[in-house]
Amino acid sequence: MIQAIIFDFDGLIIETEGPTYQSWQEVYRVYGYALSFSTWSSMVGTTQSDFDPRLELQKLVNKDLDWGNIELKRQEIENALIEAQPVLPGVEDYLREAGRLGLKMGIASNSPSPWVTKYLTQHGLQNCFDTISTSDYVQRLKPDPALYLAALHGLQVKADDAFALEDSPLGIRSAKGAGLYCVAVPNELTCKLDLSQADFQLGSLGDMPLEELLQEVNSQKTQRAAF
Repeated sequence: MIQAIIFDFDGLIIETEGPTYQSWQEVYRVYGYALSFSTWSSMVGTTQSDFDPRLELQKLVNKDLDWGNIELKRQEIENALIEAQPVLPGVEDYLREAGRLGLKMGIASNSPSPWVTKYLTQHGLQNCFDTISTSDYVQRLKPDPALYLAALHGLQVKADDAFALEDSPLGIRSAKGAGLYCVAVPNELTCKLDLSQADFQLGSLGDMPLEELLQEVNSQKTQRAAF
């Protein structure tokens, strides 16, 4: 039976991925170029991508750019957009219901701890989680399973007794690599990506009450164990 839930953070609890993409789109527009989502998509859910928006723009404009100044302005745009973001639909209901049911809760995020705790605190969610596994504490990030394995260790539960909530293909790979059942909950960006590796998918956490999802997860896990 499920004893714990492990949440991704960016794009699952707070929509930070869209603002990051929007801020880079604005940088490209200043120089007369578009940054398509198909180009950007490899950046979603990871800080370790083969695509570097700085190098790509540098190639396009074919001249040296003042990246110190550009990055300051880009971060101003990104921060303003993120500050205006609410907690994503259903998240607070899930946290309240999980607490009522006595479930343990963790976070597994590719972002650093100060980033995650800043926005959890801003939205009054900092005390909802029993463990927070971030990029500060592991050597390999998603899609490697290290973050989820660290979260399981912090929660003191086995993978069979927990499930993950993820919004991106790389996050799903990470959770599955740690042996977790994974529910995909895409946002406006990641709904365009292939999330078929997930065990189950919701449009948002607002689409299904936690108790109903728990029944679905436990039922599927029981069926698989029977084969």
